[in-house]
Amino acid sequence: MYVCSCFGITEKQVRQHAATGACTPRQIAGACKAGTDCGSCVRKIQALLGRGACPRRDAPLEPVTLPAAAAAATAVEVAVEVEAEAA
Repeated sequence: MYVCSCFGITEKQVRQHAATGACTPRQIAGACKAGTDCGSCVRKIQALLGRGACPRRDAPLEPVTLPAAAAAATAVEVAVEVEAEAA
């Protein structure tokens, strides 16, 4: 079942990231981008993670590899932010 429609992230993928140390919605977002677009899946992610203790909360996560189009869009967003700050 899909948890994040924006990025096509499934419940299974969220659980896999949680098993490798992603214990908060922010860490899940860092691992697979889920919850970073429209945000409607954040509550679903919180429900999947539960409220239990996370012994691996501070474990480093694997870096996210973005497709070329997403990486280019991110570069444009950063350039716009830099221009806005300079103005």
